[in-house]
Amino acid sequence: MFSPMPTPCSRAALGSMTISHPQECTVTEPDTKAPRPPRSYRLNDSPVQARPLEAALYLVATPIGNLGDITLRALEVLAGADVLACEDTRVTRVLLDRYGIATRPYAYHEHNAAEVGPKLIEALAAGKSVALVSDAGTPLVSDPGYRLAQLAIEAGLKVVPLPGPSAPLAALVGSGLPNDAFLFAGFLPTKDKARRDVLTAWAETPATLIFFESPHRIGATLAAACDVLGGERPACVCRELTKTFEEFRRGTLAELSAFYDDDRQVKGEIVLVIGPPAAPAAPAAEDVDALLMMLAATLPAPKAAAEAARQTGLARKDLYQRLLELKSDR
Repeated sequence: MFSPMPTPCSRAALGSMTISHPQECTVTEPDTKAPRPPRSYRLNDSPVQARPLEAALYLVATPIGNLGDITLRALEVLAGADVLACEDTRVTRVLLDRYGIATRPYAYHEHNAAEVGPKLIEALAAGKSVALVSDAGTPLVSDPGYRLAQLAIEAGLKVVPLPGPSAPLAALVGSGLPNDAFLFAGFLPTKDKARRDVLTAWAETPATLIFFESPHRIGATLAAACDVLGGERPACVCRELTKTFEEFRRGTLAELSAFYDDDRQVKGEIVLVIGPPAAPAAPAAEDVDALLMMLAATLPAPKAAAEAARQTGLARKDLYQRLLELKSDR
């Protein structure tokens, strides 16, 4: 989920995942008639029996780095599912081996979705339970899993999301930026003009913006964001979330752009969080009074107050009271 390209294969290292082999993974079609291995998982070196699952497509969130972030419910579904589909079988195998799960994973990704997706739908329609995971994080977030979910929904089949690790949410809460409203916009375009066009489109959105970014492009993206959104806007570069070298670098876009210049070598997966635009300054009291009186010349007092509230962002009740005061003084 987290990488813009098919994620390379991985190996375990002290409870977290690290990248080791860049070659593409072999595609294997799911054999829904193969004998099932034991439906169990291991927790603290003790085996735990997994309960049978009802027929459904289970969207299972998996760790974005630290393998200890898996949920108990996710382990039970991974162990109990009749079919397990994933982006990269070798990446998922690392997680399965960590918890003693014998379920065989089958590849389902953007390169074979058209071929494998219908087979998974057939398995669901036949009463099988199918679990879907991405390489890291929550399925369907910046990965092709949404196509499979769409097929299942269109076929009237049950879809069950299992919440858990999510890189955008981890970055948001770790950034210290406002989280009452936020917008996850995935990866920015690689071309500078297209990148700036997207940033311009989101510039006035009253929400914290969250983007995935490549370590090779973070400098160019910060420079563009600084130009388009303004250097004073607060931001945070979140790198290697939940892993050994996790880092949150906070500052203004101008400060971060200067830090991540073209000469700085950056490694690891990155989430860029940018704070919302500053709230517009409150209008001067005399300007509000003038607006109220102008509107009241053609509208009843309640409607004049409502229109003034729309234009200024101030409370309608307060504006109505102020209009009555102005009228009584005349």
